[in-house]
Amino acid sequence: MTELEIFYESLDEPNRSCFLFLRKHILDYSDVFTEHWKWKLPFFYYNKKPFCYLWKDKKTNLPYVCFCESLHINHPQMELGDRKKMKAITIYPDIDIDIETLNEIIKESLTKFD
Repeated sequence: MTELEIFYESLDEPNRSCFLFLRKHILDYSDVFTEHWKWKLPFFYYNKKPFCYLWKDKKTNLPYVCFCESLHINHPQMELGDRKKMKAITIYPDIDIDIETLNEIIKESLTKFD
């Protein structure tokens, strides 16, 4: 198994299902997205440039998607937190993911790559 596969398999439910869904959704969003193991977490690249990564909050254990080029995004669900250059959206694995909002944020983030 690859390090990415080990990472996903090591997660407890419901986070495992949530992370696997997010992985599939991001990779299906565009055939230009690729997944890599970077900094010991799943990282997604767009046209060979870092785009976003998946991780979970240390305190709440809630998954989030952190976008590399996201300071320009003024969406109410995006949080800067303790980060200096990236914003994240928290995902609640026990409720349905708001795909429309996630797609809006992905689309807005992609504007910095054109």
